[in-house]
Amino acid sequence: MVREEELEEALGVRFLDAGLLRLALVHSSYINENPGVFPESNERLEFLGDAVLGMVVAEELYAANPDWPEGKLTQARAALVQEATLAEAARDIGLGEMLRMGRGEEAGGGRERASNLSAGLEAVIGAVFLDQGYKVAREVVLRVLGEWLSSLGEPEMSANPKSALQEAVQAEGLPSPTYRIVHEEGADHDRLFVAEVTVGGEVAGRGEGKRKSLAEQAAAVEALRGFAQSS
Repeated sequence: MVREEELEEALGVRFLDAGLLRLALVHSSYINENPGVFPESNERLEFLGDAVLGMVVAEELYAANPDWPEGKLTQARAALVQEATLAEAARDIGLGEMLRMGRGEEAGGGRERASNLSAGLEAVIGAVFLDQGYKVAREVVLRVLGEWLSSLGEPEMSANPKSALQEAVQAEGLPSPTYRIVHEEGADHDRLFVAEVTVGGEVAGRGEGKRKSLAEQAAAVEALRGFAQSS
């Protein structure tokens, strides 16, 4: 069941036109299986949201890092707006559960597919922009991606630490790392998560963050440091 109110709470915004939010959650597969229910899918909103997202991220990076050259700014923006990052942010707000999609797409794992999640998040941002303008859309982007933005200044977090750890353990002939949330605390709007990453049956790293994905990334960073010291 789609729960727009819960999504609005996660975004920190109340839509003036609820129809825009509903449209932002419509995957093209739903249109194919349910013609006439909605006038279109969320693809046009995705296009708009992609542009708004890029502008907000570029603006924030430019203002926060006056000593960064153009190349580093471009690299940082690419890391933030890439599909994998947006998909993790979408998972953190439960967007996958709220997408309207066809039965075939859902049965094929569509609610967890990174392309669907990232596109859905961009569509939601586009919907916010149309509903309430750039200022509110910017606030939503910063709320959803704020911790990713702040972490880019840390060398270990500027890349994708989970991917780097995966490559490191493979190079050592070890099984893939597994992650689990071992503790969480705080109010719903201000949660703190603690994650552990295990490699070969041993805890290799531990980290915390205000989102599950960020806690897992922090655990991966600690594990990578351990690998570097032992090599």
